[in-house]
Amino acid sequence: MLLRNPLRTHSRRASLFKIALCLFALLVPLAPLCARAQDDSTTPEQHGRKYKAPPDTSHIEVTVLKGFNKKPIMNAAVVFHPTKDGRDEGNMEMKTDPDGKAVIDVIPTGSKVTIQVIADGFATFAEDYVVNEASRQILITMQRPKAQVSAYIDNTGKPAELKPGVQEPVRPKPATATPTTPSAPSSAAPAPPPAPGSSSTPSAATPQP
Repeated sequence: MLLRNPLRTHSRRASLFKIALCLFALLVPLAPLCARAQDDSTTPEQHGRKYKAPPDTSHIEVTVLKGFNKKPIMNAAVVFHPTKDGRDEGNMEMKTDPDGKAVIDVIPTGSKVTIQVIADGFATFAEDYVVNEASRQILITMQRPKAQVSAYIDNTGKPAELKPGVQEPVRPKPATATPTTPSAPSSAAPAPPPAPGSSSTPSAATPQP
């Protein structure tokens, strides 16, 4: 019959006790963290007193078309200028896509938006819109430039005479001097000189008896 060594058994028990004590020391600090994680999952998120939720924004889609054939205008500049409660929200500019559309999603709902459209060869468009809905579609038809308003001539409905683009100033041309042509020589031959002994003055007529 084999007898166990009491010293070896005691040392083994002591080592197991040390291992259990180390594990206990590691698990005790983790218990509050697990409890806090469970509490955070059930309670709503809280912020400080100065936190303010962002305002609701609207989806605005602007379509730019040509007025004479209703085709879309590409690369037209669409400028958004929103104001809300008397506060200026700044300017935002976008370019239209091949379908003539410009889409923006950052303007607060309830704002007054001034939309300006600039396209080559067309008169500049500008109009105010009040956006109170969550989604808004705006159709804009661009027109050709019109003649300027005049107090002397009725230009209503007449197209502009100036072509779009940079206009060159009209400067008067300097007057050019016309060259003078020399006069043609006279065709009459000079009179021959008088014969010697002849008088150049006509003789007086002798009186008749």
